[in-house]
Amino acid sequence: MKRVSLFGYGKTTKALAKKIPHVIFYDDKVSKPFKDEDGFSIKPSSEFNPKYSDLEIPSPGIPPSNELIKKAKNLISEYDYFSDTTPLKIWISGTNGKTTTTQMIQHLLEDKGSQAGGNIGFPLAELDSHASMWILETSSFTMHYTNQAKPNIYVLLPLSPDHLSWHGNMDEYIKAKLKPITMMSEGEIAIIPHVYKDIKTNAHLITYTNENDIASYFGIDINKIKFKGAFLADALLAMAVEKILFDTVDYEKINSFELDPHRQEELRDIHERLWVNDTKATNLDATIAALKRYKDSYMHLILGGDDKGVDLDELFEFMKNLHLKTYHIGSNKEKLSSLAKKYNIDFEHCINLKDAVIRIDKNLKKNEVALLSPAAASLDEFTSYAHRGDQFKESVKKLT
Repeated sequence: MKRVSLFGYGKTTKALAKKIPHVIFYDDKVSKPFKDEDGFSIKPSSEFNPKYSDLEIPSPGIPPSNELIKKAKNLISEYDYFSDTTPLKIWISGTNGKTTTTQMIQHLLEDKGSQAGGNIGFPLAELDSHASMWILETSSFTMHYTNQAKPNIYVLLPLSPDHLSWHGNMDEYIKAKLKPITMMSEGEIAIIPHVYKDIKTNAHLITYTNENDIASYFGIDINKIKFKGAFLADALLAMAVEKILFDTVDYEKINSFELDPHRQEELRDIHERLWVNDTKATNLDATIAALKRYKDSYMHLILGGDDKGVDLDELFEFMKNLHLKTYHIGSNKEKLSSLAKKYNIDFEHCINLKDAVIRIDKNLKKNEVALLSPAAASLDEFTSYAHRGDQFKESVKKLT
């Protein structure tokens, strides 16, 4: 019997433990060994000895620099463990939009027996191994550790700087995202941005530069789709997968999809002014997508949080020709204010998110847009991006 070590005591590894007998967890946060309610042993990371382990599976978020990863001799990913299962595998990745695209594909294909999981909250160990299809939102973390599993269909959305502190640099981030394509076989299909057209693969490549390319290739009428802005590309890619598998285009079904909150979520205050909760925009590319959607109006933009060390000049270069004012919050607000001065963009330095809403309330005219699209993660001041978005919406509701 293989001796299996699980790195990290989290949702992914807990689900795996129910499939694999006699595992041992190792976790950086544990100082003394204990047994959980299911009888599993959880030990401090310092107690891991590779001599007594035949297989190691990490939680996806554990970085390569972690001592557990460095010591491991038989490391595989969650995806590798389930590489021999029978469902058709559809992987979705990219910097922005992968969650919505995954959800849209599941919405279109659920009546065909598909199940969705991966990064959207359902570990592979919780999915039915006899389902017809697994639709998996796949992170760069997971792909970094994956060396056996590969998709039958891979959908890659555009890439921009993200998770650079985890990967080390942009090249490594891109390398992780492209890795599955290099492992794919003849007869399998990858839909990817045109910039990566020269990647070596045995898969059939379909490349795109914009929404019109996707629509044209798959014979989809954009005018029949209700989604606009960034969501249009998500919908088109979802419909492309349906077209590949079943040669059908279902406009009614895709238009019945309901978007999750926190991504370009529109609300009106007591004065009928437009406020947009785009808290899920945790990187500059997502914020640029939101700015493109509302660029015809004057914008009051709330920026700031943990930007993970990303160079934000590209964002300010884009903003300098727009009609807007920025309101800076979070741990990088000094950096944002310096950039605003550099690019001659009007700004206000705010105490926190609530203060930013109060300041915008004083300036916002009825034909303008107030936009929370921070281009940064939320954990410097909030428990999650959803917590940040909920506080924003609550603050707007309290305006008089």
